[in-house]
Amino acid sequence: MKFLDLFAGIGGFRLGMEAAGHECIGFCEIDKFARASYKAIHDTEGEIELHDITRITDESIRGFGSVDIICGGFPCQAFSIAGNRRGFEDTRGTLFFEIARFASILRPKYLFLENVKGLLNHENGITFETIISTLDELGYNVEWQVLNSKDFGVPQNRERVFIIGHLRGERTRNVFPIGGESEQSDHQPPKIEIIGNTKNPNGTSKGTKSVVCGSGGVVGTLTATDYKEPKQVAIKQFGILQPNFNQCGVVYETDGIAPTIRAYQGGGLEPKIIQRGHGYNKGGEHDIAPTLTRNSYHENNHLSDGFRIRKLTPRECWRLQGFPDWAFDKAQEVNSNSQLYKQAGNSVTVNVIAAIAKELK
Repeated sequence: MKFLDLFAGIGGFRLGMEAAGHECIGFCEIDKFARASYKAIHDTEGEIELHDITRITDESIRGFGSVDIICGGFPCQAFSIAGNRRGFEDTRGTLFFEIARFASILRPKYLFLENVKGLLNHENGITFETIISTLDELGYNVEWQVLNSKDFGVPQNRERVFIIGHLRGERTRNVFPIGGESEQSDHQPPKIEIIGNTKNPNGTSKGTKSVVCGSGGVVGTLTATDYKEPKQVAIKQFGILQPNFNQCGVVYETDGIAPTIRAYQGGGLEPKIIQRGHGYNKGGEHDIAPTLTRNSYHENNHLSDGFRIRKLTPRECWRLQGFPDWAFDKAQEVNSNSQLYKQAGNSVTVNVIAAIAKELK
């Protein structure tokens, strides 16, 4: 089926949709850096290219021709528990109504939308009710499900709500519920294990900056660490990481589950992982070899027993979102590391999109 990629970012929706056999006819992305990555990764020649969605006229939309699916990870900052949570009072929140406008004109068979989990309870559910009622008035029956990226083949704890709108009168079938291969049957979140602190290796420092977590289970939200002055984190030992905390200073082991990647611009806001120091893998007996250098003083702090920490690279963050290395290589040619980190955080997880897209028939 033919789809239109709104709020396209770097094309996470597109990769997942194309993996399921669907065809992109056009995309819309206002950010010039994300657009540069998108066009480097995807063959967009001859496609509809849109920038500011609010400036697209109804007449232009009518000229797009037949569209079967409208995709859109509409901006979530307005609904996020990490933001001001002003919803539709926030200008970014009203961008949902641009999707509604496109749908009212194009009348696609499906709407395939994504947002943060916090959208469901924002303003005691009023915001989500507004979204559902708006789609209902447009003639769409709606279903939704919260899915976690860690259940779809990537080691990242990222919960997002996915919304499918079915145009009434079309012969469509329900998509949800679906589950990933690694989804836990008991739905109980694993515990968080704290194994050290980069500011004070002998104990926890005042506050919880630079906490080092072990690989004993799923860790919380993967944000980036500012290597000049890490942001505070809040983690309870053997407790569940609260989703509204800022976890920029947390460091994780290489074989654990990464938390949610978020978007940042510059400032060294890269996530970090733990790795062994030099000499650890002499003889090649271990699968993971260190990549630290003698010039890494400011970004690689000693912990204990020969452990060091290092930042996750932009490539690793893209992998955590399910992007193949060839896509990252193309984006890297046209963007800086700070933009690549931001773009990974803003993207949807390709694996999850692909799993849902296979059900759209």
